[in-house]
Amino acid sequence: MVFSSSYVWAEYKFGDAFFYLKRQILFGGVGVIAMFSIMVIPYSNWKRYSRVILLICFIMLILVLIPGVGLVRGGAQSWIGVGAFSIQPSEFMKLGLIIFLSSLLATSQKYITSLRKGFIPCLLLVFTAFGLIMLQPDLGTGLVLVLTCIVMIFVAGARLSHFFGLAALGVIGFVLLIASAPYRIKRITAFLDPWEDPLGDGFQIIQSLYAIGPGGLMGLGLGNSLQKYFYLPEPQTDFIFAILAEELGYIGGIFIIGLFLLLLWRGIKISLEAPDLFGRFLALGIVVMLTIQAMINISVVIGLIPVTGITLPFLSYGGSSLTLTLCSVGILLNISIHSKI
Repeated sequence: MVFSSSYVWAEYKFGDAFFYLKRQILFGGVGVIAMFSIMVIPYSNWKRYSRVILLICFIMLILVLIPGVGLVRGGAQSWIGVGAFSIQPSEFMKLGLIIFLSSLLATSQKYITSLRKGFIPCLLLVFTAFGLIMLQPDLGTGLVLVLTCIVMIFVAGARLSHFFGLAALGVIGFVLLIASAPYRIKRITAFLDPWEDPLGDGFQIIQSLYAIGPGGLMGLGLGNSLQKYFYLPEPQTDFIFAILAEELGYIGGIFIIGLFLLLLWRGIKISLEAPDLFGRFLALGIVVMLTIQAMINISVVIGLIPVTGITLPFLSYGGSSLTLTLCSVGILLNISIHSKI
């Protein structure tokens, strides 16, 4: 799907129709090797180094904000250049924070019902990371990180009354985030009525719907998308699901959604059968992160929520996203090895 959705743009921009495909094969190869290597590492080791991992992730998030170090793409300073490639520190933070929070909840779960000793310290950690990510700014990744951690804290046994207070603060904070950046307000208005500005803020979602609609039940056939011919911008990344639905139809889209639901079911089963609390929280955090990211991406593509700008796990073009996703799956597989299933 990366090749099918990207070869038109790749030929136009780089004179090489295989440009994105070759890089994605490289990223995927590195990710698969990392996945199988991590799969044989006892997951308990991640608990031992959780503080170091989190510290490195925070340092990377700070470095990316330094002019000259962080690279700006699409209006966000979210990448650090490493030779001919670049890495996205916020992707590392998602996994790093899940590992550290799993360790924290496993050792201090008895305090999670306490607002001062458990709930607030966890939230301060989560929202510190979220704040650094928003300075880039990258609302989509920050949203995935916060929602994943909230689910983990809820499952750990936090009081519902605390979440009601958090929800109120969250609504206020979300309104302030939207109001602080004019482009976010435009995204909201474009979501509500994209045809009000069809050549501006509503362009991307309109073109996405124009891709999905003609796909019908069976699709136009693999490689036969029309929207990738300079209609849908950068179709190999955030909006790859639109091209998939156009070429493989409703059946192809439902098949992909079914695979994510299967991943969620197996991940929850692994979490429930893990031999210790750290393994349970870690497995839960990983599978919830992947599921939430997939839900948000697909919801954006089909017009259910405003554009946020995050990739579709396993499918979208992107080195950091694909590699870190496969590394996360490697940890999940190791927990599965030690679980009772």
